[in-house]
Amino acid sequence: MPMQTRGDIRNVAIVAHVDHGKTTLVDAMLWQSGAFGAHQHVDERAMDSGDLEREKGITILAKNTAVRYKGPAAVKAGHPDGVTVNIIDTPGHADFGGEVERGLSMVDGVVLLVDASEGPLPQTRFVLRKALAAKLPVILCINKVDRPDSRIAEVVDETYELFMDLLDDAAMSSGQLDFPIVYASARAGRASLTRPENGGMPDEGSLETLFAAILETIPAPEFDDQAPLQAHVTNLDASPFLGRLALCRVYNGTIKKGQQAAWCRADGTVERVKITELLMTEALERKPVDSAGPGDIIALAGIPEITIGETLTDPDNPVPLPLITVDEPAISMTIGTNTSPLVGRTKGTKVTARLIKDRIERELVGNVSIQAPPTESPNSWEVQGRGELALAILVEQMRREGYEMTVGKPQVVTRVVDAKIHEPFERLTIDAPEEYLGAITQLLAVRKGRMEQMTNHGTGWVRMEFVVPSRGLIGFRTEFLTDTRGTGIANHVFEDYEPWVGELKTRQNGSLVADRTGAATSYAMFNLQERGAMFLEPTTEVYEGMIVGENARVEDMDVNICKERKLTNVRSATSEVLERLVPSRKLSLEQALEFCREDECVEVTPVAVRIRKLVLAQHERARTAARAKTAAKS
Repeated sequence: MPMQTRGDIRNVAIVAHVDHGKTTLVDAMLWQSGAFGAHQHVDERAMDSGDLEREKGITILAKNTAVRYKGPAAVKAGHPDGVTVNIIDTPGHADFGGEVERGLSMVDGVVLLVDASEGPLPQTRFVLRKALAAKLPVILCINKVDRPDSRIAEVVDETYELFMDLLDDAAMSSGQLDFPIVYASARAGRASLTRPENGGMPDEGSLETLFAAILETIPAPEFDDQAPLQAHVTNLDASPFLGRLALCRVYNGTIKKGQQAAWCRADGTVERVKITELLMTEALERKPVDSAGPGDIIALAGIPEITIGETLTDPDNPVPLPLITVDEPAISMTIGTNTSPLVGRTKGTKVTARLIKDRIERELVGNVSIQAPPTESPNSWEVQGRGELALAILVEQMRREGYEMTVGKPQVVTRVVDAKIHEPFERLTIDAPEEYLGAITQLLAVRKGRMEQMTNHGTGWVRMEFVVPSRGLIGFRTEFLTDTRGTGIANHVFEDYEPWVGELKTRQNGSLVADRTGAATSYAMFNLQERGAMFLEPTTEVYEGMIVGENARVEDMDVNICKERKLTNVRSATSEVLERLVPSRKLSLEQALEFCREDECVEVTPVAVRIRKLVLAQHERARTAARAKTAAKS
């Protein structure tokens, strides 16, 4: 049977490197399609709905929206009532690549956004490679053309080089290299096919050109009208009224509210279920509908245990679709119950192993890029993900939900190839002022990074490409920003597994460790601040084994931070010296995870983030160190 098409729908994903303007572009598309009322209050980056997304300014979860486009291109295509454009806004950070792969499984084409100044970066390569592997047509959108430092022609050439690098001869001959180029300023809501001057605006006053390119380049959904129902679960959500929602793309057949369907599970079993509620997205709202057909992206309720990758199909003729696969995780982290002396001090916190285990299992259901292999310990769990940011986001979300836990130092996930241990490597791209070239090269030499390319744009900035072990990038960002005075920009994406490169000494300084329980005093901190940088304020409660600062030397040092001034009845001009304290370094969760060593962990509670030794007792740590020294001599 010949395949049918639905010309009134287009399914497209917006993909790009982090901070190249995806969510801002979706905002402009929603406004110009009339999705919002004239006086409706809508925040900037409306698709970034999570608190963490707004705080960090990055997209963490892939989300979908739908706009009804009724412009000239829709009339020209024979749809005067308009064309529904389902848009998937995907994350741009490499650690959330699983969300990108899920998003690409729902669409028929992509809009690739590239910054007119920064050009293609590591995540641009990652998302483009996935799109080309799926044989999806691409629209190249050069965004931020109005930036004063834009270099539009060079960026277009660099993007062509990236396509040539990723495409094989068969794909080039099939026309994947023949893509339209749209020049846009998402913030201004303008796009054009004519290349503007560097720093200039597109010559058209709206996004009409982009909508026309989507209708012409992205194919309408195809389906077989004789085939049974097939709806693929690509994401999960939850509603306080309906419970778990399964977000699906309908490939064949029609799905109706109240009907019976066959649920093809991941383990191969088939179960009969009822669709109790059917929803479709309009702008930022989900609205109930009675039925949905091929090409529609829907949310349905009534199946409490359904997971990503499973299929809903005809109960009389169940034909499942292939499961969604994502790249293997590269970084792991141990999450355990909080065992510090200050556990449970905050009212209402969740501290038991059962509650933490349930929360991790809930995360595994909706996040395909995170895994939790079984461990022998009943009170700790290994969680694996794409990168340390993805795992830190999970810990931060748990902290905000009221959980207390201890988190170990991030480690790499190794694999054995030809009887040799291999570890993950990352491709690191750095943009920095050229005066910091020596400092950056030295920083990465210690971390066993090898430089593959260096480009000087002639603007006083250089771009360097390194291939670095993933281990070497744990704790790299803080040192990098310090060495470049906050001006450097670093981005990385997974490259490949290569043989283990040996021991890395990434942290040069030891820790200042509290040797007793009590409250930190300004008197003690004033005397200790010559020894190193402090992490806490006076009057903060501390316990034995808690890390209170960074030592200026290589080794750890046990210190008495609770020491008080001895009061006497003698008064002199020098006895009442004003204690001038250097402001302490407040570490965020990510910085604390980067700082800790193998024998340290991070205690995370809803109100505090503390670094501590795994073994709290000073005499036990001293005994272990003595044994290790004796063993090394023998």
